[in-house]
Amino acid sequence: MARSREAARGHEDPGLQPERTSLAWGRTMMALVTVSAIFLRWLPHHGLPILLLFAVSTTAAGVIYFTQRRRYSTSTAGITHETVDADTSAVLWTASAAVALGALGILVVLAG
Repeated sequence: MARSREAARGHEDPGLQPERTSLAWGRTMMALVTVSAIFLRWLPHHGLPILLLFAVSTTAAGVIYFTQRRRYSTSTAGITHETVDADTSAVLWTASAAVALGALGILVVLAG
């Protein structure tokens, strides 16, 4: 019984770093979903170009959702083996999505 609990925990990090990171990615995903809903609300006012913003934010939220389990497992294994590396590709991809949303937002406002 104790062994199965230990296997489920996966690491002995008193600060629970993988859990905090997972929660942060979850908040980012929820923010993108909320923004996607706001974009749909703006559709009648700004027209079809707003669908580009919706597509970028929804895609970014989906990518975060579908890669979350892998990111958590990698982080937990890294703590166990003392070889934790930053997930730079996920951070760069999310930053690129934010820049794209900003640029597209400016274009939609200027075009309207």
